[in-house]
Amino acid sequence: MSAEHRDDRLFDDFALASAEATETQPAAATSICPEDVLLDAYSQAVTKVVEQVSPSVVNIAVSKGRSTSFNPEGRGTGSGFVFTPDGYIMTNSHVVHGASEIEVMLVDGRRFQARLVGDDPGTDLAVIRITAPDLKVARLGDSRSLKPGQLVIAIGNPYGFQCSVTAGVVSALGRSLRSVSGRLIDDVIQTDAALNPGNSGGPLVTACGEVVGVNTAIVMAAQGICFAIPSSIARQVAGPLIRSGRIRRAYVGLGGQNIDLPRRLVRFHCLAAESAVLIIQVEPNSPAARAGVLERDLLVDYDGRPITNIDDLRRLLTDDRIGDKTHMTVIRGPEKMIVEVVPEESPEHN
Repeated sequence: MSAEHRDDRLFDDFALASAEATETQPAAATSICPEDVLLDAYSQAVTKVVEQVSPSVVNIAVSKGRSTSFNPEGRGTGSGFVFTPDGYIMTNSHVVHGASEIEVMLVDGRRFQARLVGDDPGTDLAVIRITAPDLKVARLGDSRSLKPGQLVIAIGNPYGFQCSVTAGVVSALGRSLRSVSGRLIDDVIQTDAALNPGNSGGPLVTACGEVVGVNTAIVMAAQGICFAIPSSIARQVAGPLIRSGRIRRAYVGLGGQNIDLPRRLVRFHCLAAESAVLIIQVEPNSPAARAGVLERDLLVDYDGRPITNIDDLRRLLTDDRIGDKTHMTVIRGPEKMIVEVVPEESPEHN
């Protein structure tokens, strides 16, 4: 064999070996940044929830019938969400309270006049209703299963921008928030999902598409400190509002202020706490007045439970206490006294 043929043969063998090596060698993996993968999963979770829940979110426009220095036209807007197929909508009390006219606009552009079914300023929740076909319903979830750091999505209509979406996490649980009626709302959800005026009444939703909160308030001077009423309270309130239009609460007819007690008084009377409520007002012909409670008395116990502040008493004055004979412990001067009181239904429609 000539040298020329031998060189051609070697070249062919080398080319074949190179081709076989190329076929057996795994292809170079496409460079994928881990952050891109996580961001994509996050985006998919949020978009899936928005597609599922946004058709049930509504824009609420109200006419208050009177103007104020802050709202010369006497009008306002807010958000809400449909939670039953027959048109019941959950929103905030402060969105619709005192409204003379309520208009609801759905995501598809349809508009309907709504009527106020029930309103509870004490929890800042309200239920309105529209009559409309083909409504999309949002599912109420269990807010008690939430954990700090969990992904949540807020959907609403801030400043009238319909179906705006923000996402964040559960910043904290078990917060307390004072409602416009002065009553303390317990177990409020804190989130950093951005809220703005107009988001009020809209849903706070998990990655599973379940409503776990009703967006209600923000801290104006802060960034990312927002609050939602938990769905556990919304469930409790919705039924009574639909049945009777309001929440029944017990009432004893006294006003007071929180004070710290002198240690010697605590030790002398063997009290369970070092604070109490100083009674500064007793309404005439109220259950407290009939029980003999006087101004300047110190309320330290109600039905065997220590009263350390006025909110402790408010939490105990639930509807099942109405007409239920109860004992209150007060300190009057050097004496500790037990008086018998029968709470009545609160005359306040809150």
